[in-house]
Amino acid sequence: MVKYEKTSTQRLESTALNYILTCPDNVQKDEKLPLIVFLHGAGERGDDVNQVKVYCVPKLFTNNQEHLGIRAYTLSPQCPQNTTWIDYKKELFALINKVKSEYNIDEANVSLTGISMGGFGTWEMAMTYPYLFHKIAPLCGGGMNWRAWALTMPVRVFHGRRDDVVPISQSEAMVNSIKVQGGRVEFTIYDDLSHNCWDRAYEETDLIKWLVTKEN
Repeated sequence: MVKYEKTSTQRLESTALNYILTCPDNVQKDEKLPLIVFLHGAGERGDDVNQVKVYCVPKLFTNNQEHLGIRAYTLSPQCPQNTTWIDYKKELFALINKVKSEYNIDEANVSLTGISMGGFGTWEMAMTYPYLFHKIAPLCGGGMNWRAWALTMPVRVFHGRRDDVVPISQSEAMVNSIKVQGGRVEFTIYDDLSHNCWDRAYEETDLIKWLVTKEN
């Protein structure tokens, strides 16, 4: 069972971010658990936080966490309409720290993942605050590959080769830059998929378990 919370943050940088937080049942006082932060794509922007539950981490964890065999908190904020995650780096940073301070979070086990616009956000947040995340997994996104030197944590990247929304070259550039820097990166390419590679990645691989596992 999962405790599902729908709420809004306090005003941060003059803007409130809606978010979904899922909490395992019966968390003990001295129990420290992983936190998965999930950034949605452009289609889920707005002020109806229920839209965030359509895909991936919030979909899986608000339905039934037990079948995943994972005991973790998940945080899925919502990006306001007509903006991107890059516009909200400071607010995201503050929200993550707020959740860490209020719940039994293992600060050494905070991971970040996202799809499409959220994939771009994942790259950007990890390069801006690399010390905050122990693992990241951007899906069908991209970023400023010349900043990849900051990505010292393990990284898993997913992209559909037929993607006509975000070209696979965006992920390739990031992956290649990490490799040049001697970083730890695993790149999964789905030859038969277009933009939506996330259903297969989150539901048919060990991605979520990998995110919460401290071992590389």
